[in-house]
Amino acid sequence: MQRSRAEMLTDAGCRRIQGVSVDTPAMRRALARGRAAYAKGGWREAYDSLRSADAATPLEPDDLELLARAAYMLGRDDEYVRGLERAHYGHLDAGDVPRAVGCTWWIGLSLLMSGDAAPATGWFARGERLLLREGTDCAERGWLLLGEMLRRFAERDFQAAHDLAATAVEIGERFGERDLLALAVMDQGHALLELGRTSEGLRLVDESMVAVTSGELSPIVAGILYCNTIAVCRDAFEVRRAREWTAALTLWCERQPDMVAHKGVCLVHRAEIMQLQGDWEQALDEARRVESGGVLNRRASSAGLYLQGELHRLRGEFEAAEEAFRVATTRGRDVQPGLALLRLAEGKPDAALAAIRRTVGETAHRMGRASFLPAHVEIALAAGELDEATRSAEELAAIAETQGADALRAMSAYARGGVALAQGAIDDALVALREALVRWLAIEAPYEVARTRVPLARACAEVGDLDGAKLELDAARVTFDELGALPDLMRLDSPTPSQVSRATHGLSPRELEVLRLVASGATNRSIADALVLSERTVDRHVSNIYAKLGVSSRTAATAYAYEHGLV
Repeated sequence: MQRSRAEMLTDAGCRRIQGVSVDTPAMRRALARGRAAYAKGGWREAYDSLRSADAATPLEPDDLELLARAAYMLGRDDEYVRGLERAHYGHLDAGDVPRAVGCTWWIGLSLLMSGDAAPATGWFARGERLLLREGTDCAERGWLLLGEMLRRFAERDFQAAHDLAATAVEIGERFGERDLLALAVMDQGHALLELGRTSEGLRLVDESMVAVTSGELSPIVAGILYCNTIAVCRDAFEVRRAREWTAALTLWCERQPDMVAHKGVCLVHRAEIMQLQGDWEQALDEARRVESGGVLNRRASSAGLYLQGELHRLRGEFEAAEEAFRVATTRGRDVQPGLALLRLAEGKPDAALAAIRRTVGETAHRMGRASFLPAHVEIALAAGELDEATRSAEELAAIAETQGADALRAMSAYARGGVALAQGAIDDALVALREALVRWLAIEAPYEVARTRVPLARACAEVGDLDGAKLELDAARVTFDELGALPDLMRLDSPTPSQVSRATHGLSPRELEVLRLVASGATNRSIADALVLSERTVDRHVSNIYAKLGVSSRTAATAYAYEHGLV
């Protein structure tokens, strides 16, 4: 609950003797220690020393801001807001309206991130009113524009968000406000990514991080930029950038051993990269280390739980995965597509399909849909819903073409390959799956590489390349075994491509369907109608059947089918 100004001023006890501050040598030493520790990033010492000085006599507004920021870095969000509130009123009493407005921005942002939207809006509105009344052109006007920009982002009005951020960039440049400039440049880049202007957006995101790595920015802004940039890169499927900036964030955190605020976010991002790189055990350890101090860490803890659920699912630890997803849900985390994929792994394709259908149906945002479409394709194929899988694979391909990220292109190629394989378009499947394999190898994602080798082996077997199929399966088996991917290993124990090929005489599932209809006396036109294919596609299947069975007519193909038990 927001307190009155009088309560703010009496919170520290207003330890004054008839209006005179109690200024002692001990207080001055504590203040000097606090300022020095803050400058070096020693947040615990800065907090303790500044708090001790404040206990002797209320700090001036500038030092109150230092105390508040030290509290923030230690994950003490409530004390951070209280300190900024006191600094806000102190600046007003001193007649420094712009500095007072700056405090309203940071108070509002903290409340907004905590989910207190109404009080946050109130503080933003107070800042706007104060600036309007003052009539002063100052950098703080740019900060308030970023508050409006956040609202436009929430409304998915990315063009308006971009324009507001661009104006804030101009203000930051004009007043030499580095923190404002860096944040606004990053937000402008994020908006461009959402608008599909990928190359421009990534250039701005990288530019904003130059200010971070060069040490130009205040600690809170540096932390926000690290975390936001990595999240933006991850959501845009820019794996290499996310990996590079996560390594930089790790070093930044290591230089501040008593920092709490951004540590949880760092751990989650590190765990995500470790999962991708195949370090599953270490990724689990990192995800479990996330603490709950501060709003950022509370959010990170739910992301860490989801990540734990995913790792348990991949290792076949289904009960542990279920529990991690359950707890993540109680903390506000959406656990799709992980939960749907868990149901699929448990042999419940109908439940999995219902869940992923609902999730995709509820998601209108283009990049948000891209996060769910690969799972939708996989589950729809497993459930026998080929048309549904085809539509999602085509949508994913369109997004990948627009976005251009290597990981997204790899995911799209894998989905297209799976659909082509199910359709019996083996040549198309080979091309798409080989593309996916090459892209995943370049990204250095061993599990995805191994997973791609499995349908690739099947496609090789379909065209009679049993040696190639065996090589792909053997390579996949080695990786699955090293990772501990038990469900994938168990699936490899199903009949091998050579066994399947011998049982079906090299025919794909679609070709078997066509052969059985041919044997029933159906024409190519009626087969096309029955299987919802073009007549040209059926012609191609019939030609492939003739070649694989070594026959030259429908009569001979029918006789072969009956002789070898294929009908």
